[in-house]
Amino acid sequence: MTSIIPARTATTRTRPAPGSSGPDPVCTVTAPLAPRARLLPSLAAVYRAQLSRARVARIPLLFVATFQSVGIMILMRGVVDGGSEARAVVAGSSVLVVAFVALNLLAQYFGQLRASGGLDHYATLPVPPAAVVLGAAAAYASFTVPGAVFTAITGSVLFQLPMTHLWVLVAVVPLSGAALAGLGAALGLLAPRPELATLLGQLGMSAALLLGVLPAERLPEPVGWARDLLPSTYGVEALARSFDARPDWGIIAFFLAICAAVGVLSLAVATWAYRRAAVR
Repeated sequence: MTSIIPARTATTRTRPAPGSSGPDPVCTVTAPLAPRARLLPSLAAVYRAQLSRARVARIPLLFVATFQSVGIMILMRGVVDGGSEARAVVAGSSVLVVAFVALNLLAQYFGQLRASGGLDHYATLPVPPAAVVLGAAAAYASFTVPGAVFTAITGSVLFQLPMTHLWVLVAVVPLSGAALAGLGAALGLLAPRPELATLLGQLGMSAALLLGVLPAERLPEPVGWARDLLPSTYGVEALARSFDARPDWGIIAFFLAICAAVGVLSLAVATWAYRRAAVR
């Protein structure tokens, strides 16, 4: 009978030394484990898997997120006429499309994944934890790009703002999405129950709505401090300043750099939360 033994646990027998008695000594030979998958290939694999999974809900997702932001701009049109306040409303509504997915839906997804034991599946894969978090966040954020662009164009027409520099969205959407997605994933992974993860995601999106869409000049000073702590604030500021006739690109680059730094920090926290949830 022929038996198949895994290479990493295969055993070999050695001949006994001359003049010795007793059974043959057994020497266990353990093959080296396969190297752990690298970050970028693992990230690409998780991204493709999550993208195909979320593709089913793409149309409802785009419609709800975009309709919400456009509706807010229409309501604000009766209150805000133009100037810096109009730029803040359009920029905040555009980034709100990203916040709806990154904070609300991603927190729900990771909360349900933890509650259903889905993290055990990813824990058995030889992929870095950062690849799981980044791949899921990037897949969900990818669906927000058309909605954010449509909202920015609609708002520019509605408030008669120049669209010359809307290409700034190329940097604003992924950087704001990374910062908000890391926060949403951390909320979902740290919440003890999926219902609490949904609640925290809703609260985070409400904060992005109130603190991002409303002009900063009309907010009380303590609320303004809370606005500075919101990761999407700096993406909103960068996009709002791009509507100026002569944008200050140094300030815009500064806000984008802050947004990128916050994104790295929030994704690092989400990765830590994933490791903590996966080992439980």
